[in-house]
This record gives sequence, structure tokens and C-alpha cells, in this order.
Amino acid sequence: MQSRRAFLKNIALGGGLLSLNAFPFEALAAQDFTLTILHTNDTHSRLEPFPADDKKFAGQGGVAARAAAIAAIRKEKQHVLLLDAGDIFQGTPYFNEYLGEPEMKAMSMMGYDCATMGNHDFDLGIEGFLKQLPHANFPFVVANYDFTKTALQHKVKRYITVKKGPLKIGIFGLGIQLYGLVPKENYKGIWYNDPVATAIDVAYELRHQEKCDMVICLSHLGFSYEGNKVSDKVLAAQTQGIDLIIGGHTHTFLDAPVLVMNRIGKPVLINQVGWAGLRLGQIDFNFNHKKEIKNSKAHTVILSK
Repeated sequence: MQSRRAFLKNIALGGGLLSLNAFPFEALAAQDFTLTILHTNDTHSRLEPFPADDKKFAGQGGVAARAAAIAAIRKEKQHVLLLDAGDIFQGTPYFNEYLGEPEMKAMSMMGYDCATMGNHDFDLGIEGFLKQLPHANFPFVVANYDFTKTALQHKVKRYITVKKGPLKIGIFGLGIQLYGLVPKENYKGIWYNDPVATAIDVAYELRHQEKCDMVICLSHLGFSYEGNKVSDKVLAAQTQGIDLIIGGHTHTFLDAPVLVMNRIGKPVLINQVGWAGLRLGQIDFNFNHKKEIKNSKAHTVILSK
């Protein structure tokens, strides 16, 4: 049995460690950690649910259902990121009438952390997007568009970093080639850079200079194509340093995230949840005490009244 003297000695040693700030609190913090990623893409100004007589999506979608689902998940999960992969604008009379203002306000009220730009977010030109930007209390990121000669310089970032619990997370965006999709006058002055080369550079910067534990790409490139056109699957295979690609543009309903091995043989998850705000993607990442991804579990929330 431990003597009273030994017990007091141990207490004193412990107190000394505490007083000297030498107690290994890292050991106490070194436990598993869960990060929940919620995501949307190509919501296309769909503020209300689809009408009851719609043949395919009757009663589904709408910002009220999305907001309720997000709030419920936030009550259950401690560390949540809410992200969007572009094409917020265009698709309903709300956009024609209010030019994107209610979309931005709704996303701000739902607490989005970050978004990228899609081609339809240029439908009112650079100035039209810039006019609505003050209604967004979250940042936009696009790394492969050079905005230097435009009014969006310093308004749209290459990437951001955020802290969630012990993790530092880097988030960057990639946009599709606007030529042929958007009238030239609507993106005048924007220089398009190769998304694969850009992603390699930015992922390296986030990993090695910003010291991020996780790197997420918000992509409006499209999930997959025939031929050599850059897609999310091509991006994942030809780069390194990216853990998760949240995609858009092709309106692809994925039943579950797709896993692609990157150029050094490490896994990259790709997910996309269709269009029109019909679905909310959810991926729970579990990290070990070294802040390495142990596993992930995905769930797609069907949004309805």
C-alpha cells in the first residue's frame, strides 16, 4: 500500500508540474476527434420547395428545410463546417427579380463557412456579383481565377484556413473555364489558370506553409467527363495533399462519396449532392490523436417539408 509520505510527494510533484506549466496537457487532449462537413452545390436560387405537382421532386428542397436540417445537425455535432461548391445564382424568378440578394442572405442566416463561385454566379457580371457580396457574411474562394485586373481583387480569396477544435483546415476553390459558358463581358479581366497545377501549388502551401491538418477543395469543375477535360476525378488523381473535394457543376447525385487514389497513392474523397438544394451532404471525419484521418462516414439528407 502506498505510504502517506509517498502520496504527498506525488501530489507535490504534480503541483510543481502544474505551477511550472509543464503538465502534459497534450496527453489529455490526445484523443479522437470528429469533424462534420455539411455541403451543398448548384442550389440555383431555389428558395422554395418544388411544387406539390412536380413529377420528380414534389415538396422537396427549399431553404427552410435546409436550415432546419443544418440546425438539427449542429445541435448533435460539436464541430461542423458548412460549405458550398458554387452556382448559387440563377434558376427561379427570385433571381430575376432580386438579383441574388435573398440567396446570399439565406446562406448567411444558415451560417455557411465558405463557398466557391460557379459559372452562373457571373450571370449578372462581376459588378452584379460584387453588389450582392456585402450580403454574404462568409468568404468566397477561387484559386485558379486571377482577379487582379477586376473589382473582385481582394474580395475573393485563393483560400482560407479555419480552426475546428484541435484541427487547422485549409479550404480553397477551383472554378471551371468560363469561356463558352459565360458571355465574355461578364468576366472581363479574369484570367483562367489550369486547375490541376493550381491545386498542386495551393495544397502544398496549405500543408507546408499554413501547416493545415486537412485540406478541402470546393470545386466547380464537374464530377466526371469523357475525354481529357479536367474533372473532380481527374483533379483527385493528378494532385496530392487534398483530403476532400466537394464538387458541383454537373448536378451529379452521388449515393455516397467516391474514393480516388491521388498521384502518391493516398485516398481522396469526392462528393456532390445534385442541384437545386434538394440534398444536404454530410460527411463525418474521425481523426486520431495525431490529427490523422482514421475513417469517415457519409450521409445524404433529403430535404423536404
